[in-house]
Parts: sequence; structure tokens; C-alpha cells
Amino acid sequence: MLNTRSTGWLIAALFLSFSQLQAQTAAPLHAAEIKLQLKKLNTLGSVLYIAAHPDDENTRLLGFLAKESLYRTGYLSLTRGDGGQNLIGNEQAEQLGLIRTQELLAARRIDGAEQFFTRANDFGFSKNPEETFTIWDRKKILGDVVRVIRTFQPDVIICRFPADSRAGHGHHTASAMLAAEAFDAAADPRQFPEQLATVQPWQAKRILWNTFNFGGNNTTSEDQFKMDVGAYNALLGRGFGEIAAESRSQHKSQGFGVPSSRGTSMEYFITIKGGAPQTGLLDGITTTWQRVPGGNAIGAAIGKALEQYNVEDPSASVPALLAIRQQITALPEGYWKNLKLHETDQLILACAGVWAEAFSDMAEVVPGETMRSKLQLINRSKVPVRLQKISINGTENTTAARDLPFNNFINIPQEVPVPENTGISQPYWLQTPHPTGMYNIADPAWTGRPENVPALTATFYLQLGNQVIPVTRPFIYKYTDPVKGEVYRPLVIAPPAVASLNNQVFIYTQAAPQTVPVKVRAMKDNVKGSVKLLLPAGFKADKSAIPYTLAGKGDETEVSFLVQPVKMNGRNITDTMTVAVEANGKVYTNSMTTIQYDHIPAITIFPPASARLVTVHLQYNGRRLGYIPGAGDKVPEALRQVGYTVTMLDEKEIMNGSLEQYDAIITGVRAYNTQPRLRYWQPRLLEYVKNGGVLVVQYNTNGGLVTDQLGPYPFSLSRDRVTDETAPVKLLLPPNSLFSYPNNITAADFDGWVQERGLYFPGNTDAAYKKPFEMNDPRERALNSSTIIAPYGKGKYVYTGLAFFRQLPAGVPGAYRLFVNLISKPAAGGGQ
Repeated sequence: MLNTRSTGWLIAALFLSFSQLQAQTAAPLHAAEIKLQLKKLNTLGSVLYIAAHPDDENTRLLGFLAKESLYRTGYLSLTRGDGGQNLIGNEQAEQLGLIRTQELLAARRIDGAEQFFTRANDFGFSKNPEETFTIWDRKKILGDVVRVIRTFQPDVIICRFPADSRAGHGHHTASAMLAAEAFDAAADPRQFPEQLATVQPWQAKRILWNTFNFGGNNTTSEDQFKMDVGAYNALLGRGFGEIAAESRSQHKSQGFGVPSSRGTSMEYFITIKGGAPQTGLLDGITTTWQRVPGGNAIGAAIGKALEQYNVEDPSASVPALLAIRQQITALPEGYWKNLKLHETDQLILACAGVWAEAFSDMAEVVPGETMRSKLQLINRSKVPVRLQKISINGTENTTAARDLPFNNFINIPQEVPVPENTGISQPYWLQTPHPTGMYNIADPAWTGRPENVPALTATFYLQLGNQVIPVTRPFIYKYTDPVKGEVYRPLVIAPPAVASLNNQVFIYTQAAPQTVPVKVRAMKDNVKGSVKLLLPAGFKADKSAIPYTLAGKGDETEVSFLVQPVKMNGRNITDTMTVAVEANGKVYTNSMTTIQYDHIPAITIFPPASARLVTVHLQYNGRRLGYIPGAGDKVPEALRQVGYTVTMLDEKEIMNGSLEQYDAIITGVRAYNTQPRLRYWQPRLLEYVKNGGVLVVQYNTNGGLVTDQLGPYPFSLSRDRVTDETAPVKLLLPPNSLFSYPNNITAADFDGWVQERGLYFPGNTDAAYKKPFEMNDPRERALNSSTIIAPYGKGKYVYTGLAFFRQLPAGVPGAYRLFVNLISKPAAGGGQ
């Protein structure tokens, strides 16, 4: 292995420290955890786990490696999971990726590993790596994996999946292929030489495949290298099956809550490249201080500190740790020196009971204004600690210098100027538009980071003995909630004004103007200017600009434009409108979105204040719909946008209400997976159909159904899907009311679809069902069961695996036309 002297250690350390500190105040270590970290200080080994998505990682193995083997452990997820499903809300695409990013960080805070990403965008299910690499830029993603390896410098790399079809997903297979390529490429200075300004080539000892037995696919065998990761850690008071369950259960948006397990648990491995392990994952690798020239004495000193550690008085270890810190500081520059110096600093602070934080009194701040804040410290031990100085965003302040008496809480109010050039709180991978499959990253140094480095920080320079330890904390917002108590949120850097639209899509079925209300909110005092609409060709507004004035921060006003197509000529048009807000001489096009769930920190982003403008030739049959919510989608809002009255149905309306008032009833995506009461509602819904109603059931997964009777006649659900959103669609039935009433449907109505055609198509269908469509992914068999339709009594039943939950919010004209036909009662004599 190469003994590098790169600066990559710093980037990697920032990944962990900043990502954890943004989420919450710095969590103190209790005495047993301090002892565990002391043991880790004497362990020099690292493992990087690589897979494709959030929730792919083996949390039991990660926890065991990080907190039992005490190796530096990382998880590289190629994507942020943007293309997955959301069981807890209606966020999709990039917003879902933000949720899943934070769920991964929450999981890592529990299992002790670190988190990394590439710029690959999860574009949805992919059946094979060939398809994946037509959408991902293979060389760029490989370069990202290489950069993370060169930065993290793992001794061993582990893949979750094999590089073949057993991986079950094109992204999974691609992750294993890229990991194997990067194993060699990271060590080759001819590969990605532009990286060598900040990192150096790195050769891992081996790369392994962590074989598995789940989903009916067992790739393990007793002749493989194996290890028991079901240990119980007395210092933590838990086994790794318990830690893993808590970690994995953070993936709540994917419905991955799992029970704890206890006792022996074997993990199996196959060697892909490098020497095969015989007794341990890191066979042949020195994992003590002997691997660092001059490190033997440091290892001995840490061993002695461990022997003398007093769990009832951790502060007694501070003198020994300060001496160890001095020894580490004297080493030549290098990866392990700097990583272990950082760990030592954290241990000294933990043993001394030092707590230091930087809090903003303001939830949002605007560049150029002054932020009210508090710097707070306390020394909860008898160890002498002196605050030498404070540095805020690089500006030093020595007037705050003072001793920190035992258990004396220090509160230092500060007025902090926010630099004019401070960037707003927009994730670095969402700062510019990106093509399908790939995020754009302006600075290669950001590669791998789970989130932005905090824009505003305070560094406390604390003197203990004859050494000064810098403690950097990001400014975060703290407030007291009457129910939750003390709450910490990331500090938001905002533009002076933001705009919001009440719809993401405006559908025009005729040339008449629609009112487009724009709400403008001031993010600081005394904001004034004007609001404009940046309209695409083919649309016009009644006003070129509307002035506004807002006196106080948080004040809002609403202005309205009348927007209409220049003409309706029967053609479908889809384009984007953006709001431009001029504020005090500068123009901003940002909206503001906050995503809040209890298991992750609040997420605030500033995407473009834009909406889709769509013209579509659309006819109707009935306007009154009932909707049964599922896992969270935006179909009801989309249907309201085109003139339907949509009522959300629950127990009272379904079991005791008058269902006959609805022209159609629709079930949301995965409703039969997530609504337990549907088991009891189903007979009532089928009775509604029998009496002349229309029931449209959107897709469900084939596992965890609350009832097997999804329709009036038998069928099951398969895993069949068509992932190519451009796959040709053949209309199978002769002209009838589905294709002609109230809209004349042709293959052109499948143009412009996004992400996929559909998923979890029905299988084993009863002969009573008609199958109107045929489609298939390239080089695969034709599938004719994306949608099935059957008359039942006087009404119509429809089950569709087509991805309307993606198409309607995206403003796909043909999807609206087809969906309206599906929810419409058959025309007289139509034979549907």
C-alpha cells in the first residue's frame, strides 16, 4: 500500500464532522462510549462498503466493523435514492433524494459509519447495467468512486452486490462493476490524473462481495469466508442486530422498519480481487500504530491510557491524552496522523466534559445582514480549560478570552455579519439544472460529500495544559417547542425574497386565461421591487410586472397574473414558466420548500419558482371524484388542476357515505399496501362498481397486500415493469370507448412520459379482464398487462400499473387524456 501524504484526510474528516453537526447539537459521549473510542484510537484500519442506493447497505456489518472491529468504516451509495417510492409523504425525485440522504446520515449516526455519494442520479428501476450506463456517464461515476477511494483510503472494499444479473437491479450490478474497476483505477496515477492535485493514488488490499440470502436468492455457501457479526458489545449495552435494526429503520420513506435480532449472525464473502482473507477481513494489513513510522510509542501510550481509564472519572485521562496528542502532532504529515489527531481532540473534549455550540437566534438569515447569535460553553470537569479566542467565519475575537470555571455555563452574545457572498442553502448537487441520471457538481472537491459544508461557523480555541485545541461548530438554529422541547434545526441562508406558486402544473384545455397567483415572502426587513413572469413562447400574461413592498421579515403579499396560450390549435404544448422577483435591485428566481419529518433534520431548499404550462385537448365525462390516499402522491392535486372536484375518502365516507355521488373512485399508489382498512372497504367499493360506478386502482407492490381480492375477478401482481419511458406502446383492442371516449387516444399520447411506463403489472389475470396495451423494454418480451379492465355489474373496474403518479404531476398531456378515459363511464354502446 502507498503511504500517501495527501490532503484527502481533511475532506474525509469534514464529511463526518460537519454532516453530524448540522443535524443536531454535538452529542456528548458517556463514559463507556469514551472507552470504546479510546480503543478505536489504537486501531488503524479502514473498510469502504459500496452499493447503489440508500437502504442497500448492510447495517449490521457496518455497525460491527465501526463499533466492534473499530475500523474507520464508510458507505458509498452511488445515488441518493431519488427514483424510489415514498411511503411517508408525496415528495418525489430530488426531494425524495434529500429525504433519503438525511435518512442515511441518521443511520450512520447510529451504526458509526460515514456516508459518501457520487453524482449519479437515481432515475428509477433499471433492469440491467447496459441500460444504466446509457443514462449514467460511466467514466464520470467511475471517477467519483476513484476519488472517494483515494480520499478515504480503505484497506478493504466490500460490494453489496455481484456484477451480474443476480444483483436484481441495473444500478446494483453497475455499483459492483464500478467498484471492481475503481479498485484498480484508484491505484493507477494515469487514471484521473486531475485528482492528484489533492489526493494520491491508493491501492486497497482486496475487494470482496458480501454475499446474501434474501428475496428468495441465496448466494452464500459454507465454503466462503465468513464471520459472525452478531456480537454483543457490553460498552454499548446492545448487540449489533439491535444496532442494525435501529439504523436500518431510519429508512422510513422506504418502509424499512425492521425488528431487532440478537445472537449469532454470519456474513459471507467472496474475493473479487486481491488476496483472499483467511482469518479476518483485514488479513495482511497492520491495524496497529506500527503501520505509522514512529507510531509504536503512541500505541503503547494509548494502551496505558486504556488500562488506567476510570469510568467514574474520565477527566483523569486528560493529561495522558494531551501527551498522546503531542506525540501525534510530532509525526510527519500523513493520513493516519491527521485522522487520529482529530479523534484525540474529540476524546480530550469528551473526557473533560467540554460542551461548546454556536446558536443563531434567527431561523433564516440573508447575506449582507447581521445575525443575532449566542456562543455557549461549559466545562463540566475539574480540568483547567481556558478559552483563548473565538474565530467566526475567519474573523478572530480575543476579547472573549477567559477561563472556564467548573460547571459554569458561559453565554456569549454575538452580532455576526453574514458575508454578502454567502451562498444560499441549496444542496450543492441541486445548484444547477441536470440531465437525467447525472447531477452537475461545480467543484470536484465536493465529490462524495453527503451535504454542504456549513456556510457560517464559529471556532473556539480551547487551551488545556500547554496545548490549544480548535473546536469548530456550525451555527444552528435552536428553539423550544412546547411539545418536543429543545429543537435544533440547520441554519438557513436565504435570498431576500422568495416566490411560490400554488400549482406546479397549469393545464390549459382551452384558450381562456387562468389566474396565476404568486405569493412573495420577505426573508428580511424592507424588501421592495416587482414580480415578473418569464413565459415560454406560445403564452402571454396580462401584465409585464407587478410592484410590491414588504416592510418586515416574514411578511407576505400575493399578486396575480392572467396567463393564457396565444392560441389553441389542437397541439399539445409543454413548457416551463418561471417567476422572477426583483428585490432591492437584484433579481431572484427562487421559491422555498421545507421538508419536515421527525426522524431527520428539517430540510430547506430554494428551487426555481417555476411551473409547467401545458396545453392539452381534453374532454370530460363527469367531474366528481373520490380518492383513497395511498403512500403519498400528487394525483389528486393534478386532477383538481384540470377541473375535477376531488374528495379524499376515509372510513366514514366509504362505509357510511353515499358513494354513488362520485363519477369515479380512485385508489392512490400502494393504497392496498398501506391502508389496512381497505381489507374491509373492498366489498363496499366493489358494490359501488356493481351499481354503476368506476373504480380505478393504481399500482401496488406484490408484497404486503392487505387483501388478495383486488378486483371483482381474480388476478395477482407480478414484478413485471417497463422502465424505458420511451418504449413503444401498441393499442391492442379494436376502437372502443377506452380509446375514443371522451378522448381519442393514439400512440402519440405516450410521448413525453417520464422515468418509466409502469411497474408491478398484474399477472394470472382472469379471462374477464381486457388488456388494452402492449409494451416492452428493449430486447425483452412484450407485456400486455400494464392495465386491465373489466365490466362488473353496471360499472367498470380498472387496475393500472402505468405510472400516472409520475406523469400527471409532470404535466404529461397524453397521460391526462388517457387517465380521464380510464376514470370515465363507458359511452353508450362503447363496449368497454
